[in-house]
Amino acid sequence: MESARLLLRPWQLSDAPALFRHARSARVGPRAGWPPHTSEAMSREVIRTLFSEPETYAVVLKSLDEPIGCIGLVPRRHEHYGSIAPDQREIGYWLGEAHWGNGYIPEAVDLLAARYAASSALSALWITTRADNLNSQRVALKCGFVRQPSFTDIDGHLNELFFRDLER
Repeated sequence: MESARLLLRPWQLSDAPALFRHARSARVGPRAGWPPHTSEAMSREVIRTLFSEPETYAVVLKSLDEPIGCIGLVPRRHEHYGSIAPDQREIGYWLGEAHWGNGYIPEAVDLLAARYAASSALSALWITTRADNLNSQRVALKCGFVRQPSFTDIDGHLNELFFRDLER
């Protein structure tokens, strides 16, 4: 998937140095519910395991030719909200702190939503964010998601929930 500024592509092991540069920030991972990366080896392992899941993409800034974030379908076993219908999916995303405020993730969300709407594979998308992750909530609203009632996840964290119908 591609826009004027971004390319969404599968992760590669050679992306580990770029992933580590962004994922080591204490302001990135914890907002998304995961710990900061502590080494390139950890980043390689994340690429090998979590980022090798189907429909998980590196968000590559074309002008840098390297990943600056990640977007994709949350694997069913890791979905945060338990009432998602079989033809609906949760998406997740994060962006390296140096690139916040440039509209890259809304652009990536719109690319992903357009892909699933065009294929008719899914009827709707969901986004969950921690209650204090206002940046991700702004992304959801900017991309046409509608706020739903808040919920507490199985770890006891308050989450905000957003829904977008893909049916035409």
